Amino acid sequence: MAQKRELPVRQGSPRSARKVGAAVVVGTTLEWFDFYLYASMAALVFGKVFFPSANSSASTLAAFSTFAVGFLARPLGGVLFGILGDRIGRKAVLSISLLIMGIASGLIGLVPSYAAIGVAAPALLIILRILQGFGASAELGSAITAVYEHADEKTKGKYAAYPVMGAQIGLLAASLSVAAITSLDDEALYTWGWRVPFIASFAIVIVGYWIRRTMPESEEFERMATEARQRKGLDVLRDLLRGNWRGLLVVAAVYGGYSAISYTFKTFSLSYLAEFQGVAKNVGALGVTFASIAAIAACPLIGRLSDRVDIRRVMIGGAIGVALMAFPAFWLFDTGRSPLIWGVMVVTTGVLAPMIMVAASPYMARQFPTELRASGIGTGREVSGAAAGGLAPILALTMVTVSPTHSTWGVSLLIIGCAALVIGGGLFDQSRRLTRDANGPAEALDAARQDAQRA
Repeated sequence: MAQKRELPVRQGSPRSARKVGAAVVVGTTLEWFDFYLYASMAALVFGKVFFPSANSSASTLAAFSTFAVGFLARPLGGVLFGILGDRIGRKAVLSISLLIMGIASGLIGLVPSYAAIGVAAPALLIILRILQGFGASAELGSAITAVYEHADEKTKGKYAAYPVMGAQIGLLAASLSVAAITSLDDEALYTWGWRVPFIASFAIVIVGYWIRRTMPESEEFERMATEARQRKGLDVLRDLLRGNWRGLLVVAAVYGGYSAISYTFKTFSLSYLAEFQGVAKNVGALGVTFASIAAIAACPLIGRLSDRVDIRRVMIGGAIGVALMAFPAFWLFDTGRSPLIWGVMVVTTGVLAPMIMVAASPYMARQFPTELRASGIGTGREVSGAAAGGLAPILALTMVTVSPTHSTWGVSLLIIGCAALVIGGGLFDQSRRLTRDANGPAEALDAARQDAQRA
């Protein structure tokens, strides 16, 4: 009988894995610093600065729309940069994405207000937001691919925590910035205060680009056949859609559900607390700060757990926890008590959401073969993340706004539905199918050789 052959396993170098981990942390820190900063400013500041109106809720909705616009560029960027990642390498794409994302974010801090240049102000804001989203579309997928391919089989969970931890560091830095600037008086906040953290992105770009240019390329990618790296972009996309569409659906479900959960708690909740519960703006920002601190501490522990327990159990366990918190979270928000608000943020975005994402990182990576891994994660993640992450806060805010009693029942049901998506994606793992498909030709060849020997 032919002996079963497993997919080739790379024994990663701890030194190279740590170096890639550092490079990944810098980029994901910038991505989430910029994106959470923008989301917070859309919830708290941009309505008045760029979309002045007598109706504050209408201004906030308009500002949130620009937040969603950034997600419209992400599917295109995810597909394009994913294909490039499978053709020119993970390292090059990570460097390019950092430059685009960081420069666009810094320029946002320099855009004049509506009062200064009229409609040109929101137009410039939208253009830069699109560029920001386009650059960010390559970040997490390429980062997940890079750390997955540099780690060995026993440490993939450990190193999967790096991009998620970088995201939490970015959230922490952004939330501290938001907490600081929202403590300013209104005149300072709306004139120059909100601009400072955006402009600071320029400094992060310089440091991050230098670190990324010195990181090693994935050996797994370098060992890939020359013909695979010389494929045209459309060939990569065709191979992805024809032979790996199941993996795309798995990634779309898992990341779409996670993205909607994450942005609903981290962005919509700020607006809900300030607009409908009369809670001071810096209370919500501090809640995200405490949650980020908890997540930074939790990510390494979750990563190690993911190397000892089936990663699907970790991921699904986090999703079940989120579903169980969907209603109690808003009951506690409605008390208006700061400690309870902070507790909800710590549990949901400091522990449960990282449980989903740390385990989901290697889980999503193993849905695709090496030659399609970056494009598979990038396409599946960005298409679903754009829809879920961009629209979920707007949908949640709209449901609460149109409700005569500002009820949050619809938002809680939305969160439960998103948790169900994560669970569903976790039940349809494609890694065994990939192993079977890879073993098929080898087993057939072995059988033919044995038949020849018997003859």
